[in-house]
Amino acid sequence: MKSLYLLPLVLLLAGSSPAVAQDVRYNFDKQADFAGFKTYKWVVLKDAAKLNDLVDKQIKDAVDAELATKGLTKSDADTADLYIGYQAGVGTEKQYTSFDSGWGYGPGWGHGWYGGGGGMTTGTTSTIYIGQLALDMYHASAKSLVWRGTATKTLDPKAKPEKQQKNLDKAVAKMLKNYPPKKE
Repeated sequence: MKSLYLLPLVLLLAGSSPAVAQDVRYNFDKQADFAGFKTYKWVVLKDAAKLNDLVDKQIKDAVDAELATKGLTKSDADTADLYIGYQAGVGTEKQYTSFDSGWGYGPGWGHGWYGGGGGMTTGTTSTIYIGQLALDMYHASAKSLVWRGTATKTLDPKAKPEKQQKNLDKAVAKMLKNYPPKKE
């Protein structure tokens, strides 16, 4: 059941309203020598929610493609410079939308009761799905976290798979835009 909720997430950041942009953040170890990292290996993060194989492959493929543009090479060897893992999750929020008609009974102009005061307020609630993908990079020999990026966006679970993959690719590219971090 858990993986059913995670599927929409990681087809991450699936298409929703264009007005809702992906929120991307990153942080890194300022002492790390990112120029020395040439290879990476995928690892499973302890206690991370397990996704189905299809979604797992889509995330890794999107990250692999972006890291290749950064000059990193994927490896299956334990001697890789970086170990990379991800976590993904979906949360929900309630959204309340109200509308005031501005018409109704209530105090008006002058003395007495006239139309135009008060008004009727109507409201609706809906559930909004929020998805997040977190990508962690660990210095393999030092076993320390050197870089972490997250991408968050409101999800549309009804989006077509092509749109979901396009948004995942876009989120990963945006997340890794500043990798490797610039030395100040």
